Amino acid sequence: MIVRDEAAQLRECLESVAGFVDEMVVLDTGSQDDTVAIAEGCGAVVHHMAWPGDFAPARNRALELVSGDWVLVLDADERLLPQAQAPLQALIEQPELLVINLLRAEEGAVQSPYSSVSRLFRRHPAIRWSRPYHAMVDDSVMALLEREPQWRVLQWGEPALSHGGYRPELLAGSGKAERLRRAMEAELRAHPGDPYASAKLGGLELAEGHRDQAIALLETGLAACPPQAHPERYELLLHLAMAHGETDPERSRSLYSQALALPLDRRLTLAAQLNLAAVQLRLGDLEAAAGSCRLATEAAPELALSWYNTGLIHRQRGDLPEAIAAYRRAIALAPQHAEAHQNLAVALLLSGEIDGARRGFRQAIALLEALDRPEAAAQLRQRAGALVHLESP
Repeated sequence: MIVRDEAAQLRECLESVAGFVDEMVVLDTGSQDDTVAIAEGCGAVVHHMAWPGDFAPARNRALELVSGDWVLVLDADERLLPQAQAPLQALIEQPELLVINLLRAEEGAVQSPYSSVSRLFRRHPAIRWSRPYHAMVDDSVMALLEREPQWRVLQWGEPALSHGGYRPELLAGSGKAERLRRAMEAELRAHPGDPYASAKLGGLELAEGHRDQAIALLETGLAACPPQAHPERYELLLHLAMAHGETDPERSRSLYSQALALPLDRRLTLAAQLNLAAVQLRLGDLEAAAGSCRLATEAAPELALSWYNTGLIHRQRGDLPEAIAAYRRAIALAPQHAEAHQNLAVALLLSGEIDGARRGFRQAIALLEALDRPEAAAQLRQRAGALVHLESP
């Protein structure tokens, strides 16, 4: 790990790997809080380094300090999931395996709920970190495979890590977006049209409402993207489809379909699958939208958002029993999802289940209040009160 002022998160991160790793190496880059004491208290060996200006040199220095045959790399806002430990321990016994790409659950991510990260790899002198902001070992791994093709890279298809870095309360005021912008702008000045930097900066421009700038960046990156660069191509197509969603839904549908045709794990393309369902719904193709949601729930049955969107589609189709079942699946997976409770209540009301609707509305209102959304809670109380007597037993 490389860390700086991570006292609030570090203990939970290190405890998540207890029993899985033989050593914990933490490289501190100038903490002013209790980071170092916490790391040492958890049994980590702490080294120190002045911040070098970007992540790759720091990660490479940390890599020089480890001694194991395999290396797991984590950030302080990540956790190794307990159910992943035994399968991963078995996998690293395979002598030809070089890298295990780990599926990471993105807590609070507005779009993509999963990502793939090359964070578990054999300690090989040729494996090094590169790229200034989203540092990765992928470039060195590709070069090594060209020289030593006997090695194998594995994409492990089950969630292995959880990542809390995209939760709204952590992003607020973090400066993460501005650091990303500066790094990607510098990368594009050095390498115009670079697909990776174009995808990242284009996505940021889109998120900030700069649609025309986003489209220009994304189209330039797509034109320069090699056919085999599937993750970069997917991200470029995904964001282009999002950019065209409001003004040209047919174009958006085509771009989502192209993204879904790429040979990637279906959990990694859930954003395109769910967004495609929304576009199909907007175009009036309810059956296609239901099919897209079904594919999403098959790919990630553990994801509440897939079931929630499925409920929305079935309600539009007039299939209230299926909508109710989908909303209940979503609530079982995410009990704090206020909108799922609200929509379940509406579906129950339309089905004539007044008592269930009343309970659903009450739960949704309570959750909105607990989430510090008093205006939304008041509006729902007013609308629901006109439909059912909320105070009735």
